[in-house]
Amino acid sequence: MLLRFSLLLLLTAWSLSWPPSCSRQSHPSPTVPPPVTAATPLPWLDSLLTSAPGLRRHAVGLSLAYADSTRPFYDYHAAQYFKPASTLKLLSFYAALHLLPDTLPSLRYFSRHDTLYFQGTGDPTFLHPDVPSRRAYAFLAARPERVLAYCELPTAPAYGPGWAWDDYRYYFQPERGAFPLYGNTVRFYYVPAVPARRRPGRPARLQVRPRAFAPLTSLAPAPAPGPPQGHVQRALLSNSFVALPAPRRWVDEVPYRTSRALLCRLLGDTLRRRVVAAAWRPHPTRGDAIRTLPGLPADTLYRRMLRVSDNFLAEQLLLMCATRVGYRDSLSTGRVIREARRTSLAFLPDAPVWVDGSGLSPLNLLTPRDLTALLGRLHQEVPEHRLLSLLASGGGSGTLRRRYASAGGPWIWAKTGTLRHDLNLCGYLRTRSGRLVAFAFMNNNHPTSSWAVRNEVERVLGQVRRRL
Repeated sequence: MLLRFSLLLLLTAWSLSWPPSCSRQSHPSPTVPPPVTAATPLPWLDSLLTSAPGLRRHAVGLSLAYADSTRPFYDYHAAQYFKPASTLKLLSFYAALHLLPDTLPSLRYFSRHDTLYFQGTGDPTFLHPDVPSRRAYAFLAARPERVLAYCELPTAPAYGPGWAWDDYRYYFQPERGAFPLYGNTVRFYYVPAVPARRRPGRPARLQVRPRAFAPLTSLAPAPAPGPPQGHVQRALLSNSFVALPAPRRWVDEVPYRTSRALLCRLLGDTLRRRVVAAAWRPHPTRGDAIRTLPGLPADTLYRRMLRVSDNFLAEQLLLMCATRVGYRDSLSTGRVIREARRTSLAFLPDAPVWVDGSGLSPLNLLTPRDLTALLGRLHQEVPEHRLLSLLASGGGSGTLRRRYASAGGPWIWAKTGTLRHDLNLCGYLRTRSGRLVAFAFMNNNHPTSSWAVRNEVERVLGQVRRRL
């Protein structure tokens, strides 16, 4: 009897010594996978990149890093240089964050007797059709001086290094300048003719904005032969436009050739005031106080530029940065690039080859790990909610609105970058475990359809989201 009692006590003590978790094995608690480190291999991701049919015949690079870290935990050709296309706009954005105030400079001016002298700062928003600002317009229209004198400022060439000369007529390549008007483009709105046999007849209609270009525009009697080359043709060296008829309505946007004489005429027409050209020769010792007119909040421009990948806004952004670097006697893109590389972007692991603000030039070169390092630094310096709101979101806004959709809301916020045969994407993605990952996915020299490459990129990033 005593032996049985001792044995019972021993079994009870042994059972109580087991950890509580062992008695509930049928209900395991959810676990979050540990963070991947640089030493952790990802064979499933290696296999995806090397076996995908759409990624086999061109240069591919991928870099992954946690947004709150500066060191990538995965790289695939991440130290090789690629043409970044419009992902380069992130460098222009970062440079502007460090050089420009929260409110953009709109124009500089001083008054002498009955004349207001003013010059541009590169601000692209004066009556811009997509990001319009009427601050400079209202300021100039209400000035008491009898004469408005526009003072030209030496500026970077109208086109950047390496830009395609025959893209002069396409909306994505307007000329750069110190004082752009209407985004340096003309918009055309076409309504086709209505035959008289169906209803009261009506000829084709064409509206031109700004109206000053209407006398320079003609409507062709018939569509142009051969493959379509756009709805509006423009002469290479002049503002002579020909609109092509079509069976349906269309809207088109074409850059115009800029000049000081045209700028003064357009300003005079829209302000209904006399605008003349003059030299910028202030004399502070004689009372010529130079002032700067504030314009739009900077985030307004950043958001439009990053979400829809607006080349013109990116180029003008670097010109505005030039007003804060060195002397203010010119607007130089190169001066800003040299300053940013020397100071705010000195942390990049590989020296960027950087020649313009938009990424239009094929001369630009970046490595994938440059971009993830930049994304990590942006996440450190800009509040996350604000940062993600400036980028295109999957299934939501901008260039990603038709891809990466999810019933649970956006999980990817990124900057696209596309040139002919090049397709890149970099930004942030939220994994199913809740971590925010910075990524740079570069594809250069692909001979296949860009849609096929986009599908592969989306498939790979979807796996990254699910597995990390």
